[in-house]
Amino acid sequence: MRKRILVVDDEVGICESLVGILEDEGYEVDSVENGEDCMSHLQSKNYSVVLLDIWLPSIDGLETLDRISNLDESQRPVVVMISGHGTIETAVKATKLGALDFLEKPLSLEKVTVTVKRALEHRRLLAENTNLRAQLPSYYDIIGESVQIKALRQQLALMAPTNGRILIFGESGVGKELVARALHAESLRSDGAFIEVNCAAIPEELIESELFGHRQGSFAGAHEDKTGKFQKADGGTLFLDEVGDMSLKTQAKVLRVLEEQRFEPLGLAKTIQVDTRVIAATNKDLEKEIRHGNFREDLFYRLNVIPFQVPPLRERTEDIPLLAEHFLDEFCATYGRQTRQLTSEASEALSIRSWPGNVRELRNLMERVVIMTTRLEVGVAELGLSNEKQSKTGGMARERFTSLEEARKAYERDYVMRTLQELDGNMSRTAEALGLERSHLYRKMKALGINIDF
Repeated sequence: MRKRILVVDDEVGICESLVGILEDEGYEVDSVENGEDCMSHLQSKNYSVVLLDIWLPSIDGLETLDRISNLDESQRPVVVMISGHGTIETAVKATKLGALDFLEKPLSLEKVTVTVKRALEHRRLLAENTNLRAQLPSYYDIIGESVQIKALRQQLALMAPTNGRILIFGESGVGKELVARALHAESLRSDGAFIEVNCAAIPEELIESELFGHRQGSFAGAHEDKTGKFQKADGGTLFLDEVGDMSLKTQAKVLRVLEEQRFEPLGLAKTIQVDTRVIAATNKDLEKEIRHGNFREDLFYRLNVIPFQVPPLRERTEDIPLLAEHFLDEFCATYGRQTRQLTSEASEALSIRSWPGNVRELRNLMERVVIMTTRLEVGVAELGLSNEKQSKTGGMARERFTSLEEARKAYERDYVMRTLQELDGNMSRTAEALGLERSHLYRKMKALGINIDF
């Protein structure tokens, strides 16, 4: 993706020279002649670097720099000042306001290119720093050795470097956000921002402002300008969590942005162009929602370019002890406690639970164990688990079935999955073990909802 640079100088010759030099270096370059136009451009596009002359008509370079420094961090470019006759006092003031460097007139071709490269590297490091801070403590690692998780990691490694839109399916608490963050971290946009929007948590009257931004006074309560999430994610990734809870009105606007990669903030009759990769997630059956008129079919196909299925915890019981140990280590480090270990009885007790809250529920339990117990060896008593009816065939609770047919399908799916796991995902051997033709096994897996790409 080409880096954008904005040149701000009221001397036409200087602008033309800098545009020519920088375009020859492979950058996308715009130029304006005053501070007002500079701020207008920064509202409509994300620039990596601004070359800003100190002496400008109307608002001067220092005042413009001050306004730039107040922009949202994701929208704020690195500023290099241009000066023909600056003083030490001016230089100190500009530095305090956030300017990275100075270019003196007459401009040197070599000095310009070196300074711009340094500014771009500085911005890259700032973005990396911001991302690292946001991701601490890091849980990008997708823990587990089950067939499903191995397949998920393979799919992630294959699809992350693309720009294809991804739709992540899975029950609440299975780790859909973790998969989205891992996709971003392994993508070509990893030095850009990862911006999350929980569509279910934002009131209907505020979701458009949250996604697209607004201008001061555009509606009651809009006391200042707001940058939308689509613009904050320009050059990076926007994660639309629980997209199935988005209203039809908002769905229509999101569809348009996906098609055109541009939008108008509320109260601004100006189009903003963005380059944003969208990853969406849902715990709903969107095809069913489409049939009921709750979700747009055209938006579904726009989002569902690459589908990901994150399995519930009850379908990968062999991963439960690994996850539990991982969370114990994480929370012991977080709270400064000595390392805890699970007894074999405790691991077995965890493995036979149905875990309706999935990985989130398990993680919360391990945090509670670290906080509430002092024993270094965590047994069944320390877990404080309730006596619920369990089944050793994948921890399926009997109460969750509403019919014999539902129970039969659940058992059949569990049996196929376990056979696959025991044979390391080998389709030919699994088909033979189940007494099926290989083609019949594929059809059976599809009918049972086993979406694994070996």
